[in-house]
Amino acid sequence: MTVMERAPVKARNTCAEDTGHPRPTGQDRYSISEVVAHTGLTAHTLRWYERIGLMPHVDRTHTGQRRFTNRDLDWLDLVGKLRLTGMPVADMVRYAELVRQGEHTFAEREELLTAHRENVRERIAELRSTLEVLDHKIDVYADARRASERV
Repeated sequence: MTVMERAPVKARNTCAEDTGHPRPTGQDRYSISEVVAHTGLTAHTLRWYERIGLMPHVDRTHTGQRRFTNRDLDWLDLVGKLRLTGMPVADMVRYAELVRQGEHTFAEREELLTAHRENVRERIAELRSTLEVLDHKIDVYADARRASERV
């Protein structure tokens, strides 16, 4: 499988109503350690996301411990996908701010994501071109190796 080929992926909603994906305990309240185990993020990263405004308000217990919800896990899933696409943290924070502001920001959110999608497409094209060069070089070396083995 090449960089650009993908294994079939089950389509998935990234909204709070989606109950198809597994949760750490199958409930709707998770400690930071459960979220760390589930997401692979560190507790430091989760706290940082909250501090910079990338995470919405996270509820707390009466003792001050964070309690994440399924909606928070869905949000972290989206953030992870945006990170994988190379979206700058500042743009992710801006997107989070727009989401918190409500429906009147739909156009601005769409514009932000559309611009980022174009950047992702450009990077994919660059990767395809790079992959072609790698494939060519691999073929050259494989041919040379086979030729030397026949001698």
